[in-house]
Amino acid sequence: MSWLEEVKELNRRRELALQQGGEESIQRHHERGKLTIRERIDNFLDQGSFKESGRIAGGAVLDDDLKVESFSPANYVLGVGRVNNRLTAVGGEDFTLKGGSPNGAGLRRSVYAEHLAVQHKIPIVRFLEGGGGSVGGSPPDPKQPRTVGSPVFERNRMKIFGEALGSVPVASAALGPVAGFPAARLVASHFSVMTEKTAQVLIAGPSVVERALGRPITKEELGGAQVHLKNGVVNNLAIDEYDAFYQLRRFLSYMPQSVWERAPRSACSDPIDRKDESLLSAIPRDRTQTFDMHNVINSIVDKGSFFEISSQYGLGQITGLARINGQSVGVTGNDCRFFAGAMTADGSQKVRRFIEICETFHLPIINLVDEPGFMIGPEAEAQATILYGMSTVLAAVQAEVPWASIMVRKCYGVAATAHFSDQGYTLSWPSVDSGALPIEGGVAVAFRRQIAEAADPEAFRKEMEDQFAKSKNPYISAESFAVNDMIDPRETRPYLCDWIELIQPQLDVLVGPRAFTYRP
Repeated sequence: MSWLEEVKELNRRRELALQQGGEESIQRHHERGKLTIRERIDNFLDQGSFKESGRIAGGAVLDDDLKVESFSPANYVLGVGRVNNRLTAVGGEDFTLKGGSPNGAGLRRSVYAEHLAVQHKIPIVRFLEGGGGSVGGSPPDPKQPRTVGSPVFERNRMKIFGEALGSVPVASAALGPVAGFPAARLVASHFSVMTEKTAQVLIAGPSVVERALGRPITKEELGGAQVHLKNGVVNNLAIDEYDAFYQLRRFLSYMPQSVWERAPRSACSDPIDRKDESLLSAIPRDRTQTFDMHNVINSIVDKGSFFEISSQYGLGQITGLARINGQSVGVTGNDCRFFAGAMTADGSQKVRRFIEICETFHLPIINLVDEPGFMIGPEAEAQATILYGMSTVLAAVQAEVPWASIMVRKCYGVAATAHFSDQGYTLSWPSVDSGALPIEGGVAVAFRRQIAEAADPEAFRKEMEDQFAKSKNPYISAESFAVNDMIDPRETRPYLCDWIELIQPQLDVLVGPRAFTYRP
């Protein structure tokens, strides 16, 4: 006697589960220019590596012989596969069934996703497309008894999101309309990306908004890429789903599997003694002229390794991942083309969040400093810039990861302290200009009365600014041993590659969860 018949029935259920919402629903999905969840998983993971969890989760309708008559699979697909041959948990809504709004089995698999990653200490990647909960069927009969809510002893399903963020890399992609619970899941990520033409991220959709606020609006106007890339809800834009897969894989390549592993290091083919001649003239002599800090970054890090994150948010600040001498590092810097590189409220939050990701996963930080100070003016005050700015300062000075600061030009005010750490290694270029205030602001404050009383106030102001500019001595900090060294800009990469070797013993032992104190 064998169990062959039961195994046949099992395989029948497996086959039916793979049909998702049916051929017509899948075809409509494709016509909208989107892949199904199973196609997404197959295209994202290393070929043939996906091992599904709960393959027959769903609901079966049986005939009189207790054979499957019809089957509705769980509309959240979940499992483990490999990304660059490293184990990764992956899951997402099946939009071909109920528009991704979870059925019973789908919700259970969805809730289990983060538990799977945390338990096995592996990253999790989510492909999100769905509307969360829904109201369907007939209204319940208030006269009939029913059980509602969750038992008092059940753990809140949101708690595991925080546990995951503190222990494993979490990356998410919005690949269609994402609302409610999936939208909350999207932002509870270390890295997120949304597709340009097919994705929207919404707390609630247009119908709910119109009913509540009386304002007709489209999904794109409400939560399209032009909204959420600029407000920091989503990090990066993808031109299509395949670009989203590429960015997710690239993000994971810089990250350890969990906080219990050190930041990865790979072979480096870029010479560690490479000196880029362009750095010698990268900084304009005219302090009012701008330059592109991206060029400086790309001249220093391993060639082609810089991966920028949140380029459309907090424009005065640059954040991204890169490699130096093969070592994964976080990179931050000022972009003087926007607000002269000043730290705005948005820029402060962007940098703080990035520092905390580097702290969580023990990534060394490289900071390129061209900081004029916190953004000033009525809008800056209204946006609570000093509040968010001070939070960033504390994130920096409390960082335990190795931290290298390269002072390339301006370094002023309280905001400047957000570029240095207690674990710091500081190099300066001859182009550095530092102090309590920029010359222009310092002259305006110190000589306010004289400027007002001068026969030609603007001429007097310029004369004083020029005098103070001529008296600047970029060498004094190095002569006073207030920095580790002043270097030829072309020497920056060799110095940093040597520093990477020096910090390797620290990285070997810098593992485990991090805890942060209260920050304003």
